[in-house]
Amino acid sequence: MTNVMITGVYGLIAGSTYNHLVREPDRYAVCGLARRRQPSDRVPADEVISVPDDRFVLSDLSDLKQVTEAVSGMDVVVHMAADPSGQGGWESVLQSNVIGAYNLFEGCRLAGVERVVFASSIQVSAGYRREEAYERFRSGAADDVHVVTHLDPVRPLNLYASSKIWGEALARVYADVHKMSCLCIRIGWVVGDDKLPQPGAGDIWCSRRDIVQLIQRCVDAPDDVRFDVFYGMSNNERCWVDVKHARDVVGYEPVDGG
Repeated sequence: MTNVMITGVYGLIAGSTYNHLVREPDRYAVCGLARRRQPSDRVPADEVISVPDDRFVLSDLSDLKQVTEAVSGMDVVVHMAADPSGQGGWESVLQSNVIGAYNLFEGCRLAGVERVVFASSIQVSAGYRREEAYERFRSGAADDVHVVTHLDPVRPLNLYASSKIWGEALARVYADVHKMSCLCIRIGWVVGDDKLPQPGAGDIWCSRRDIVQLIQRCVDAPDDVRFDVFYGMSNNERCWVDVKHARDVVGYEPVDGG
């Protein structure tokens, strides 16, 4: 059995992951951490995320000692907690996505956690999407374009995306220096009703069941997968980022498409 802690458990993707993993109690013992007990605004009103008291930790990740105690005994931590958009401004990004991410990785190191699955974002590559070649490809005016991979330079356009690059850099440090397994997922645009949030978003969309599948595959990845970065996209017709890498390394097979 794998002991899994999901941070930000009352968020949309984290809650979906929690509800999926708890359906397999012979494989996973799942705990949750969050700074509040109620679901986020992005979670559909009729959806239930119910974490038992003895498997829940109330924390905003600001206290390293508390974080270390919370993750003690875990095999894998799926780190989803963050300011989800950066709309709270620099102070919110700093506390949640920069300091919180450091405390999470360092707490896992101190507690002997073997693997961290870190929620990054497609927004770290959003700058490519503004280029004429990619705009033409997305609109169907061009048939091909250079597919952006995890090896290409990042192209953030805001503080939120920049903070996710910091998290990916932490993952690299803790994998190389402290020999932890740290896997990063650049998550696409996931929404509660699983529909395209707006016209023209089909290139960066990801269904809830596809992102949950990729997270689970990262949790279950072989021990020798020490560090990697995957794009969490569905099988979108005009996708301009590399999904094949996740398929090759952890067996991700998206079943939906935008």
